[in-house]
Amino acid sequence: MKTLRTKALLSGITIAALLGSCNNDHLIQATVPETNTEPTSASIQGNVFEPALVPATDDRIAQLKVPAGFAIAKFADQLGKPRMLAISSSGNVYVSDRSAGTVTLLQDTNNDGKVDNKRIVANIKDVHGLAINGTKMYLIAIKELYVADISGDGALGAPQQLINDLPDGGQHPNRTIAFGPDGKLYITVGSTCNACIEPNKESATVLRANPDGTGRTVFAKGLRNTIGFGWHPETKELFGFDHGIDWLGDEDQREELNSIKEGADYGWPHIYADGKYNPHPRPEGMTYAEYLAKTTLPVLLYQAHAAPLGMIFYAGSTGTSNFPAEYKNDAFATMRGSWNRTQPSGYSVVRVHFENNKPVRVDDFVTGFLVNNNQAQFGRPVGIATLPDGSLLFTDDNNGVIYRVSRK
Repeated sequence: MKTLRTKALLSGITIAALLGSCNNDHLIQATVPETNTEPTSASIQGNVFEPALVPATDDRIAQLKVPAGFAIAKFADQLGKPRMLAISSSGNVYVSDRSAGTVTLLQDTNNDGKVDNKRIVANIKDVHGLAINGTKMYLIAIKELYVADISGDGALGAPQQLINDLPDGGQHPNRTIAFGPDGKLYITVGSTCNACIEPNKESATVLRANPDGTGRTVFAKGLRNTIGFGWHPETKELFGFDHGIDWLGDEDQREELNSIKEGADYGWPHIYADGKYNPHPRPEGMTYAEYLAKTTLPVLLYQAHAAPLGMIFYAGSTGTSNFPAEYKNDAFATMRGSWNRTQPSGYSVVRVHFENNKPVRVDDFVTGFLVNNNQAQFGRPVGIATLPDGSLLFTDDNNGVIYRVSRK
């Protein structure tokens, strides 16, 4: 069982955090003064552990756990490294594969919950995020944004480039896109590094642009890598899961769920979690306390290094697999899984409960991808979306599978 004990060092008081587990003790000691007139020092023990990859056999899939009243099964497989999803109102499913540079159309023509027709409909180097707006598909790579017409049979026309000068990808090349309630296009741009002063003001941000790619501005900043985001169906408030900083120990930095507001700064790379100081890099031209005062803190924290990828709100459906009423306006997020801690976290799909339109807790929704006493895994969830019938799809980019969670 993990424990965390901290003593904050603010303006000359010592910070010491001791993280313990049944196998290892991880000592984090840091002296972080408000200004650099005193020395900053830190000693942090980081860990690397990646579970071995094993096949997604029928027996393993049968052991996946979902809440009572739900079922999970393969929707499609042999897809390479499927990442992000976009689903049309007619039920056409589009999935990107950044490694292959492809977008594949998947169709379940006989409505049996399994794909029986698939074909590649776009070839774009490093394509990742997808978004449908009317009869057009928007596709984003690392520095480029494209748009293509969607034909009646689901095929895509020739992609037209709208943007070609987004920041370099660096450590986080996985751009995602979505259209907001205001009709604008929102673009996530992760940081190029783990923790650094970015030379490009558009790095570590959410950008907003017109549908034709013009008028691009920084909507919010200080977001290390917010891949999954979405708007609450009733309040239209924007929420997103941000990836925490690596190499701060097993239990830091915890993943952050943020309420993303226009013009807000979410603290990266200087402030994290509930107001902790990152020893390096220091804020430029101000104290930590001054930077904290202008930082918007997260609304919820989740287990460190779980790696949130996709996020959607469940708006409900009139379909045959519509989830129970208590799921409406809650969010689902994929946790791809850790590599930077002793015991693995993530490798799951979680449900974010909202009460009075505010997030209150995070619970497991799909678990069981970790096997062999956590020494192996057969799935790392990535993209997530809902079919018109109300069922939930999510991708696994390790074994090339898309899973479907339906109501029994």
